[in-house]
Amino acid sequence: MNKTPRLIEWLPRLRDAKVLCVGDVMLDRFVYGDVERISPEAPIPVLRISREVVTVGGAGNVARNLSALGTHVQLFGAVGDDAVGAEAVEVLSGDNGVTLSLVKDTTRPTTVKTRFIAGVQQLLRTDEEDLRPLSQTLLGELSASLSQAVSGGGCGALILSDYGKGVLTDAVIAEAISTAKAAGIPVIVDPKGTDFARYRGASLVTPNRNELAEATRRPVETDNDVAAAAQSLVTQCGIDAVIATRGPQGMSVVTADECVHLPALAREVFDVSGAGDTVVATLAAGLAAGLPLTEAAQLANVAAGIVVAKVGTAIVRPGELSDALGGAPGLGSKFLGRDELVDRVAQWRARGLSVGFTNGCFDLVHPGHISLIEQASAACERLVVALNDDASVGRLKGADRPVQPEQARGRVIASLSGVDAVVLFSEDTPRELIEQVRPDVLVKGADYAADEVVGGEFVIDYGGRVVLADLVDGFSTTDTISRISN
Repeated sequence: MNKTPRLIEWLPRLRDAKVLCVGDVMLDRFVYGDVERISPEAPIPVLRISREVVTVGGAGNVARNLSALGTHVQLFGAVGDDAVGAEAVEVLSGDNGVTLSLVKDTTRPTTVKTRFIAGVQQLLRTDEEDLRPLSQTLLGELSASLSQAVSGGGCGALILSDYGKGVLTDAVIAEAISTAKAAGIPVIVDPKGTDFARYRGASLVTPNRNELAEATRRPVETDNDVAAAAQSLVTQCGIDAVIATRGPQGMSVVTADECVHLPALAREVFDVSGAGDTVVATLAAGLAAGLPLTEAAQLANVAAGIVVAKVGTAIVRPGELSDALGGAPGLGSKFLGRDELVDRVAQWRARGLSVGFTNGCFDLVHPGHISLIEQASAACERLVVALNDDASVGRLKGADRPVQPEQARGRVIASLSGVDAVVLFSEDTPRELIEQVRPDVLVKGADYAADEVVGGEFVIDYGGRVVLADLVDGFSTTDTISRISN
Protein backbone atom coordinates (compact mmCIF):
# COMPACT_ATOMS: atom_id res chain seq x y z
CA MET A 1 0.00 0.00 0.00
CA ASN A 2 1.71 3.18 -1.15
CA LYS A 3 0.39 5.16 1.83
CA THR A 4 2.26 3.00 4.35
CA PRO A 5 5.51 5.03 4.53
CA ARG A 6 3.49 8.18 5.14
CA LEU A 7 1.51 6.57 7.95
CA ILE A 8 4.71 5.45 9.67
CA GLU A 9 6.02 9.01 9.52
CA TRP A 10 2.82 10.28 11.15
CA LEU A 11 3.02 7.99 14.19
CA PRO A 12 5.26 10.32 16.27
CA ARG A 13 2.76 13.15 15.72
CA LEU A 14 0.09 11.25 17.63
CA ARG A 15 2.03 12.15 20.80
CA ASP A 16 1.49 15.86 20.16
CA ALA A 17 -2.27 15.50 19.74
CA LYS A 18 -4.98 16.05 22.34
CA VAL A 19 -8.43 14.48 22.23
CA LEU A 20 -11.50 14.99 24.40
CA CYS A 21 -13.74 11.98 25.02
CA VAL A 22 -17.19 11.98 26.61
CA GLY A 23 -19.39 8.96 27.17
CA ASP A 24 -20.33 6.00 29.29
CA VAL A 25 -17.60 4.67 31.57
CA MET A 26 -17.87 1.09 32.81
CA LEU A 27 -15.80 -1.62 34.41
CA ASP A 28 -14.91 -4.77 32.49
CA ARG A 29 -14.13 -7.97 34.38
CA PHE A 30 -12.66 -10.99 32.61
CA VAL A 31 -12.87 -14.24 34.57
CA TYR A 32 -10.61 -16.89 33.02
CA GLY A 33 -10.54 -20.61 33.68
CA ASP A 34 -10.79 -24.09 32.23
CA VAL A 35 -13.77 -26.29 31.42
CA GLU A 36 -13.14 -29.96 32.05
CA ARG A 37 -16.63 -31.29 32.73
CA ILE A 38 -20.35 -30.68 32.40
CA SER A 39 -22.35 -29.88 35.51
CA PRO A 40 -24.40 -32.79 36.92
CA GLU A 41 -27.05 -30.23 37.90
CA ALA A 42 -27.75 -28.94 34.37
CA PRO A 43 -26.32 -29.30 30.83
CA ILE A 44 -23.88 -26.44 31.34
CA PRO A 45 -20.07 -26.30 31.48
CA VAL A 46 -18.33 -25.97 34.84
CA LEU A 47 -15.70 -23.22 34.72
CA ARG A 48 -12.79 -23.80 37.09
CA ILE A 49 -11.61 -20.22 37.65
CA SER A 50 -7.87 -19.56 37.55
CA ARG A 51 -7.63 -15.77 37.46
CA GLU A 52 -9.46 -12.49 36.98
CA VAL A 53 -8.52 -9.37 35.02
CA VAL A 54 -10.14 -5.99 35.64
CA THR A 55 -10.04 -3.07 33.21
CA VAL A 56 -12.30 -0.25 32.03
CA GLY A 57 -14.71 -0.41 29.12
CA GLY A 58 -16.84 1.96 27.09
CA ALA A 59 -15.49 5.50 26.97
CA GLY A 60 -12.86 4.42 29.49
CA ASN A 61 -11.44 1.93 27.01
CA VAL A 62 -11.42 4.60 24.30
CA ALA A 63 -9.37 6.77 26.64
CA ARG A 64 -6.97 3.90 27.38
CA ASN A 65 -6.48 3.30 23.66
CA LEU A 66 -5.72 6.97 23.06
CA SER A 67 -3.24 7.04 25.91
CA ALA A 68 -1.58 3.85 24.63
CA LEU A 69 -0.97 5.63 21.32
CA GLY A 70 0.73 8.45 23.22
CA THR A 71 -2.16 10.85 22.62
CA HIS A 72 -3.26 12.94 25.59
CA VAL A 73 -6.94 12.48 26.41
CA GLN A 74 -9.34 14.20 28.79
CA LEU A 75 -12.20 11.86 29.73
CA PHE A 76 -15.66 13.12 30.67
CA GLY A 77 -18.27 10.75 32.08
CA ALA A 78 -19.88 9.41 35.22
CA VAL A 79 -19.32 6.66 37.75
CA GLY A 80 -21.42 5.54 40.67
CA ASP A 81 -20.59 6.25 44.30
CA ASP A 82 -19.62 2.62 44.83
CA ALA A 83 -16.71 0.19 44.99
CA VAL A 84 -16.95 -0.56 41.27
CA GLY A 85 -16.73 3.14 40.43
CA ALA A 86 -13.72 3.53 42.72
CA GLU A 87 -12.10 0.55 40.99
CA ALA A 88 -12.69 2.11 37.55
CA VAL A 89 -11.19 5.42 38.70
CA GLU A 90 -8.19 3.57 40.13
CA VAL A 91 -7.56 1.81 36.82
CA LEU A 92 -7.85 5.05 34.86
CA SER A 93 -5.77 7.03 37.36
CA GLY A 94 -2.89 4.62 36.80
CA ASP A 95 -2.66 5.82 33.20
CA ASN A 96 -0.58 9.00 33.03
CA GLY A 97 -1.97 9.94 29.62
CA VAL A 98 -5.57 10.26 30.85
CA THR A 99 -7.00 13.34 32.61
CA LEU A 100 -10.24 12.53 34.42
CA SER A 101 -13.27 14.83 34.49
CA LEU A 102 -15.82 12.42 35.94
CA VAL A 103 -18.95 13.23 37.92
CA LYS A 104 -20.09 10.92 40.70
CA ASP A 105 -23.71 9.72 40.65
CA THR A 106 -25.01 8.70 44.06
CA THR A 107 -28.27 7.33 42.62
CA ARG A 108 -26.98 4.84 40.05
CA PRO A 109 -24.40 2.04 40.24
CA THR A 110 -21.37 1.97 37.99
CA THR A 111 -21.96 -0.31 35.03
CA VAL A 112 -19.91 -3.52 35.18
CA LYS A 113 -19.70 -6.22 32.52
CA THR A 114 -18.31 -9.60 33.53
CA ARG A 115 -17.18 -12.08 30.91
CA PHE A 116 -16.47 -15.71 31.75
CA ILE A 117 -13.88 -17.22 29.42
CA ALA A 118 -12.56 -20.75 28.94
CA GLY A 119 -9.37 -20.66 26.90
CA VAL A 120 -10.21 -17.99 24.32
CA GLN A 121 -13.95 -18.75 24.19
CA GLN A 122 -16.49 -16.59 25.98
CA LEU A 123 -19.05 -18.74 27.81
CA LEU A 124 -21.21 -16.05 29.37
CA ARG A 125 -21.44 -12.31 29.91
CA THR A 126 -23.32 -10.66 32.76
CA ASP A 127 -24.24 -6.95 32.89
CA GLU A 128 -24.95 -5.00 36.08
CA GLU A 129 -26.30 -1.58 35.15
CA ASP A 130 -28.96 1.10 35.50
CA LEU A 131 -29.91 2.72 32.19
CA ARG A 132 -31.70 5.77 33.56
CA PRO A 133 -30.23 9.10 32.39
CA LEU A 134 -28.14 11.06 34.82
CA SER A 135 -29.90 13.79 36.78
CA GLN A 136 -30.23 17.18 35.09
CA THR A 137 -27.85 18.60 37.68
CA LEU A 138 -25.09 16.14 36.84
CA LEU A 139 -25.72 16.42 33.09
CA GLY A 140 -25.47 20.19 33.33
CA GLU A 141 -22.23 19.93 35.31
CA LEU A 142 -20.79 17.51 32.75
CA SER A 143 -21.81 19.64 29.75
CA ALA A 144 -20.42 22.81 31.28
CA SER A 145 -17.09 21.14 32.01
CA LEU A 146 -16.90 19.71 28.48
CA SER A 147 -17.81 23.03 26.82
CA GLN A 148 -15.10 24.79 28.80
CA ALA A 149 -12.51 22.24 27.69
CA VAL A 150 -13.58 22.49 24.03
CA SER A 151 -13.54 26.29 24.07
CA GLY A 152 -10.20 26.41 25.88
CA GLY A 153 -8.29 25.43 22.75
CA GLY A 154 -5.54 22.92 22.13
CA CYS A 155 -7.93 20.05 21.38
CA GLY A 156 -7.70 18.27 18.04
CA ALA A 157 -10.83 16.09 18.16
CA LEU A 158 -13.88 15.25 20.27
CA ILE A 159 -15.20 11.71 20.68
CA LEU A 160 -18.76 10.88 21.73
CA SER A 161 -18.62 7.28 22.98
CA ASP A 162 -22.28 6.33 23.23
CA TYR A 163 -23.08 3.04 24.95
CA GLY A 164 -26.63 4.04 25.89
CA LYS A 165 -25.96 4.06 29.65
CA GLY A 166 -27.41 7.51 30.37
CA VAL A 167 -24.56 10.00 29.85
CA LEU A 168 -25.05 11.03 26.22
CA THR A 169 -28.60 12.36 26.20
CA ASP A 170 -29.91 14.22 23.14
CA ALA A 171 -29.26 17.54 24.86
CA VAL A 172 -25.69 16.68 25.83
CA ILE A 173 -24.94 15.42 22.32
CA ALA A 174 -26.40 18.53 20.63
CA GLU A 175 -24.50 20.93 22.89
CA ALA A 176 -21.23 19.02 22.50
CA ILE A 177 -21.46 18.97 18.69
CA SER A 178 -22.47 22.64 18.52
CA THR A 179 -19.62 23.75 20.78
CA ALA A 180 -17.06 21.65 18.91
CA LYS A 181 -18.19 22.89 15.49
CA ALA A 182 -17.93 26.49 16.67
CA ALA A 183 -14.35 25.75 17.75
CA GLY A 184 -13.52 24.00 14.45
CA ILE A 185 -12.98 20.64 16.14
CA PRO A 186 -14.01 17.40 14.38
CA VAL A 187 -16.55 15.26 16.26
CA ILE A 188 -16.26 11.45 16.00
CA VAL A 189 -19.27 9.45 17.23
CA ASP A 190 -19.35 5.80 18.22
CA PRO A 191 -23.14 5.51 17.90
CA LYS A 192 -25.85 3.61 19.74
CA GLY A 193 -29.42 2.83 18.74
CA THR A 194 -31.14 3.39 15.42
CA ASP A 195 -31.78 7.16 15.44
CA PHE A 196 -28.60 8.64 14.02
CA ALA A 197 -30.35 11.99 13.50
CA ARG A 198 -29.50 12.75 17.12
CA TYR A 199 -25.87 13.03 15.96
CA ARG A 200 -26.70 15.70 13.37
CA GLY A 201 -23.72 17.93 12.67
CA ALA A 202 -21.12 15.33 13.63
CA SER A 203 -18.04 15.01 11.44
CA LEU A 204 -18.02 11.23 11.50
CA VAL A 205 -19.97 8.25 12.85
CA THR A 206 -18.53 4.74 13.11
CA PRO A 207 -21.29 2.10 13.09
CA ASN A 208 -20.52 -1.56 12.66
CA ARG A 209 -22.27 -3.46 9.92
CA ASN A 210 -25.26 -4.49 12.07
CA GLU A 211 -25.71 -1.00 13.47
CA LEU A 212 -25.64 0.43 9.94
CA ALA A 213 -28.30 -2.04 8.81
CA GLU A 214 -30.57 -1.32 11.77
CA ALA A 215 -30.21 2.46 11.52
CA THR A 216 -30.97 2.59 7.77
CA ARG A 217 -33.16 -0.52 7.33
CA ARG A 218 -31.13 -1.27 4.23
CA PRO A 219 -29.12 -4.32 3.14
CA VAL A 220 -25.39 -4.18 3.92
CA GLU A 221 -24.08 -7.36 2.31
CA THR A 222 -22.00 -5.94 -0.54
CA ASP A 223 -19.69 -2.95 -0.97
CA ASN A 224 -22.40 -1.18 -2.96
CA ASP A 225 -24.99 -1.95 -0.26
CA VAL A 226 -22.78 -0.46 2.44
CA ALA A 227 -21.97 2.61 0.35
CA ALA A 228 -25.66 3.28 -0.33
CA ALA A 229 -26.70 2.77 3.30
CA ALA A 230 -23.91 5.01 4.60
CA GLN A 231 -24.62 7.75 2.09
CA SER A 232 -28.28 7.72 3.13
CA LEU A 233 -27.13 8.50 6.69
CA VAL A 234 -24.95 11.34 5.41
CA THR A 235 -27.86 12.84 3.49
CA GLN A 236 -30.70 12.27 5.93
CA CYS A 237 -28.92 12.81 9.26
CA GLY A 238 -26.62 15.69 8.39
CA ILE A 239 -23.40 13.81 9.13
CA ASP A 240 -20.26 14.59 7.16
CA ALA A 241 -18.91 11.02 6.86
CA VAL A 242 -19.52 7.42 7.88
CA ILE A 243 -16.89 4.81 8.55
CA ALA A 244 -18.57 1.41 8.64
CA THR A 245 -16.61 -1.40 10.30
CA ARG A 246 -17.48 -4.69 8.60
CA GLY A 247 -15.54 -7.41 10.37
CA PRO A 248 -14.00 -9.82 7.83
CA GLN A 249 -15.01 -7.44 5.01
CA GLY A 250 -12.88 -4.65 6.41
CA MET A 251 -13.89 -1.01 6.67
CA SER A 252 -15.69 1.45 4.38
CA VAL A 253 -15.09 5.21 4.39
CA VAL A 254 -18.12 7.00 2.95
CA THR A 255 -18.88 10.68 2.34
CA ALA A 256 -21.49 12.32 0.13
CA ASP A 257 -19.04 12.30 -2.78
CA GLU A 258 -16.89 9.19 -2.46
CA CYS A 259 -16.49 5.75 -0.96
CA VAL A 260 -13.28 3.89 -0.14
CA HIS A 261 -13.31 0.22 0.92
CA LEU A 262 -10.36 -0.96 3.04
CA PRO A 263 -9.77 -4.73 3.30
CA ALA A 264 -9.56 -6.41 6.71
CA LEU A 265 -5.97 -6.86 7.86
CA ALA A 266 -6.34 -9.30 10.77
CA ARG A 267 -4.53 -12.60 10.25
CA GLU A 268 -6.33 -14.22 13.20
CA VAL A 269 -9.34 -13.17 15.26
CA PHE A 270 -9.53 -14.17 18.91
CA ASP A 271 -11.82 -11.52 20.41
CA VAL A 272 -13.63 -8.44 19.09
CA SER A 273 -14.35 -7.02 22.58
CA GLY A 274 -13.57 -3.31 22.47
CA ALA A 275 -12.36 -3.39 18.85
CA GLY A 276 -14.72 -0.53 18.00
CA ASP A 277 -13.15 1.53 20.79
CA THR A 278 -9.72 1.01 19.24
CA VAL A 279 -10.99 2.11 15.83
CA VAL A 280 -12.60 5.27 17.23
CA ALA A 281 -9.55 6.15 19.32
CA THR A 282 -7.11 5.68 16.43
CA LEU A 283 -9.31 7.65 14.05
CA ALA A 284 -9.54 10.52 16.53
CA ALA A 285 -5.81 10.49 17.25
CA GLY A 286 -5.05 10.54 13.54
CA LEU A 287 -7.46 13.38 12.80
CA ALA A 288 -6.22 15.35 15.83
CA ALA A 289 -2.66 14.94 14.55
CA GLY A 290 -3.68 16.32 11.15
CA LEU A 291 -4.15 13.18 9.06
CA PRO A 292 -6.78 13.37 6.29
CA LEU A 293 -9.87 11.21 6.83
CA THR A 294 -8.93 8.32 4.53
CA GLU A 295 -5.40 8.06 5.93
CA ALA A 296 -6.74 8.18 9.50
CA ALA A 297 -9.11 5.37 8.54
CA GLN A 298 -6.22 3.35 7.12
CA LEU A 299 -4.36 3.74 10.40
CA ALA A 300 -7.48 2.69 12.35
CA ASN A 301 -7.87 -0.31 10.05
CA VAL A 302 -4.32 -1.43 10.88
CA ALA A 303 -5.04 -0.98 14.59
CA ALA A 304 -8.24 -3.03 14.29
CA GLY A 305 -6.31 -5.87 12.68
CA ILE A 306 -3.95 -5.91 15.66
CA VAL A 307 -6.48 -5.65 18.46
CA VAL A 308 -8.82 -8.45 17.33
CA ALA A 309 -5.89 -10.85 17.51
CA LYS A 310 -5.78 -10.19 21.26
CA VAL A 311 -8.10 -11.49 23.98
CA GLY A 312 -10.19 -9.22 26.18
CA THR A 313 -10.68 -5.46 26.11
CA ALA A 314 -7.28 -4.69 24.58
CA ILE A 315 -5.26 -1.71 23.40
CA VAL A 316 -2.77 -1.10 20.59
CA ARG A 317 0.61 0.55 21.14
CA PRO A 318 2.74 2.59 18.70
CA GLY A 319 5.38 -0.14 18.44
CA GLU A 320 2.73 -2.61 17.26
CA LEU A 321 1.45 -0.12 14.69
CA SER A 322 4.95 0.61 13.48
CA ASP A 323 5.72 -3.08 13.14
CA ALA A 324 2.45 -3.70 11.26
CA LEU A 325 3.24 -0.81 8.93
CA GLY A 326 6.64 -2.27 8.10
CA GLY A 327 8.80 -0.31 10.52
CA ALA A 328 11.49 -1.68 12.84
CA PRO A 329 11.09 -5.36 11.95
CA GLY A 330 11.79 -7.71 14.85
CA LEU A 331 12.92 -5.00 17.27
CA GLY A 332 9.64 -3.07 17.09
CA SER A 333 7.59 -6.11 17.99
CA LYS A 334 9.87 -7.65 20.65
CA PHE A 335 11.75 -4.84 22.43
CA LEU A 336 9.13 -3.60 24.90
CA GLY A 337 8.67 -1.15 27.73
CA ARG A 338 7.35 -2.50 31.02
CA ASP A 339 3.72 -1.53 30.41
CA GLU A 340 3.87 -3.04 26.94
CA LEU A 341 5.39 -6.21 28.37
CA VAL A 342 2.69 -6.61 31.01
CA ASP A 343 0.05 -6.15 28.30
CA ARG A 344 1.77 -8.68 26.02
CA VAL A 345 2.09 -11.25 28.82
CA ALA A 346 -1.60 -10.82 29.68
CA GLN A 347 -2.51 -11.56 26.06
CA TRP A 348 -0.31 -14.68 26.02
CA ARG A 349 -1.89 -15.92 29.22
CA ALA A 350 -5.38 -15.25 27.90
CA ARG A 351 -4.54 -17.70 25.10
CA GLY A 352 -3.40 -20.29 27.62
CA LEU A 353 0.31 -19.97 26.80
CA SER A 354 2.98 -20.57 29.43
CA VAL A 355 5.45 -17.72 30.04
CA GLY A 356 9.15 -18.13 30.81
CA PHE A 357 11.62 -15.56 32.13
CA THR A 358 15.39 -15.28 32.14
CA ASN A 359 17.73 -12.36 32.58
CA GLY A 360 21.30 -11.18 32.19
CA CYS A 361 23.63 -8.50 30.84
CA PHE A 362 24.25 -10.30 27.51
CA ASP A 363 27.07 -7.88 26.77
CA LEU A 364 29.02 -9.89 24.18
CA VAL A 365 26.72 -12.73 23.18
CA HIS A 366 28.51 -16.10 23.09
CA PRO A 367 27.48 -19.79 22.81
CA GLY A 368 26.82 -19.95 26.56
CA HIS A 369 24.21 -17.21 26.23
CA ILE A 370 22.67 -18.91 23.21
CA SER A 371 22.44 -22.22 25.08
CA LEU A 372 20.75 -20.53 28.05
CA ILE A 373 18.14 -18.91 25.83
CA GLU A 374 17.54 -22.14 23.89
CA GLN A 375 16.98 -24.08 27.12
CA ALA A 376 14.72 -21.32 28.49
CA SER A 377 12.69 -21.24 25.29
CA ALA A 378 12.26 -25.02 25.37
CA ALA A 379 10.82 -24.79 28.91
CA CYS A 380 7.90 -22.51 27.97
CA GLU A 381 5.72 -21.35 25.10
CA ARG A 382 6.66 -17.65 25.27
CA LEU A 383 10.00 -16.37 26.59
CA VAL A 384 10.76 -12.98 28.15
CA VAL A 385 14.43 -11.94 28.36
CA ALA A 386 15.15 -9.16 30.85
CA LEU A 387 18.25 -7.15 30.07
CA ASN A 388 20.23 -5.07 32.57
CA ASP A 389 20.31 -1.49 31.28
CA ASP A 390 23.66 0.28 30.85
CA ALA A 391 23.66 1.88 34.31
CA SER A 392 22.87 -1.44 35.97
CA VAL A 393 25.63 -3.24 34.05
CA GLY A 394 28.10 -0.54 35.07
CA ARG A 395 27.27 -1.01 38.74
CA LEU A 396 27.57 -4.79 38.50
CA LYS A 397 30.55 -5.16 36.16
CA GLY A 398 32.55 -1.96 36.49
CA ALA A 399 32.87 1.45 34.85
CA ASP A 400 34.24 0.00 31.58
CA ARG A 401 31.12 -2.09 30.98
CA PRO A 402 29.00 -2.67 29.03
CA VAL A 403 30.96 -2.98 25.82
CA GLN A 404 27.72 -2.88 23.81
CA PRO A 405 25.05 -0.27 24.73
CA GLU A 406 21.61 -1.47 25.81
CA GLN A 407 19.87 -0.81 22.48
CA ALA A 408 22.48 -2.86 20.60
CA ARG A 409 22.31 -5.68 23.15
CA GLY A 410 18.52 -5.62 23.01
CA ARG A 411 18.49 -5.78 19.22
CA VAL A 412 20.79 -8.80 19.21
CA ILE A 413 18.71 -10.71 21.79
CA ALA A 414 15.43 -9.73 20.09
CA SER A 415 16.73 -11.21 16.83
CA LEU A 416 16.93 -14.71 18.32
CA SER A 417 14.08 -16.97 17.26
CA GLY A 418 13.46 -18.38 20.73
CA VAL A 419 12.92 -14.92 22.26
CA ASP A 420 9.43 -13.44 22.29
CA ALA A 421 10.02 -10.25 24.30
CA VAL A 422 12.99 -8.22 25.52
CA VAL A 423 12.69 -5.67 28.32
CA LEU A 424 15.25 -3.48 30.09
CA PHE A 425 15.48 -3.17 33.86
CA SER A 426 17.50 -0.62 35.81
CA GLU A 427 17.53 -2.25 39.24
CA ASP A 428 20.45 -4.39 40.43
CA THR A 429 18.19 -7.48 40.34
CA PRO A 430 15.12 -8.34 38.25
CA ARG A 431 13.00 -9.09 41.34
CA GLU A 432 10.50 -6.26 40.74
CA LEU A 433 10.10 -7.22 37.09
CA ILE A 434 9.57 -10.89 38.00
CA GLU A 435 6.81 -9.85 40.38
CA GLN A 436 5.13 -7.91 37.56
CA VAL A 437 5.43 -10.69 34.98
CA ARG A 438 4.75 -13.64 37.35
CA PRO A 439 6.37 -16.17 34.98
CA ASP A 440 5.35 -19.81 34.94
CA VAL A 441 9.01 -20.74 34.52
CA LEU A 442 12.05 -18.86 35.83
CA VAL A 443 15.29 -19.91 34.13
CA LYS A 444 18.85 -19.27 35.31
CA GLY A 445 22.22 -20.88 34.67
CA ALA A 446 23.25 -23.91 36.73
CA ASP A 447 26.08 -21.93 38.33
CA TYR A 448 23.35 -20.83 40.74
CA ALA A 449 21.66 -23.06 43.31
CA ALA A 450 17.86 -23.10 43.16
CA ASP A 451 17.57 -21.16 46.41
CA GLU A 452 20.00 -18.52 45.10
CA VAL A 453 17.96 -17.54 42.04
CA VAL A 454 16.52 -14.05 42.49
CA GLY A 455 12.74 -14.31 42.56
CA GLY A 456 12.82 -18.11 42.70
CA GLU A 457 11.05 -18.42 46.04
CA PHE A 458 8.38 -15.95 44.88
CA VAL A 459 7.73 -17.95 41.68
CA ILE A 460 7.57 -21.27 43.51
CA ASP A 461 5.13 -19.88 46.10
CA TYR A 462 2.45 -19.23 43.46
CA GLY A 463 2.98 -22.56 41.70
CA GLY A 464 5.66 -21.71 39.14
CA ARG A 465 8.95 -23.52 38.79
CA VAL A 466 12.65 -22.71 38.59
CA VAL A 467 14.78 -24.32 35.88
CA LEU A 468 18.57 -24.37 36.09
CA ALA A 469 20.03 -24.43 32.58
CA ASP A 470 23.14 -26.47 31.78
CA LEU A 471 26.25 -24.36 31.26
CA VAL A 472 28.54 -24.36 28.23
CA ASP A 473 32.15 -24.50 29.45
CA GLY A 474 34.84 -22.20 28.17
CA PHE A 475 32.81 -19.07 27.42
CA SER A 476 32.74 -15.89 29.47
CA THR A 477 32.23 -12.27 28.43
CA THR A 478 34.76 -11.12 31.03
CA ASP A 479 37.38 -13.59 29.77
CA THR A 480 36.74 -12.57 26.17
CA ILE A 481 37.24 -8.90 26.99
CA SER A 482 40.43 -9.77 28.89
CA ARG A 483 41.85 -11.73 25.94
CA ILE A 484 41.05 -8.85 23.56
CA SER A 485 42.73 -6.36 25.90
CA ASN A 486 45.85 -8.50 26.12
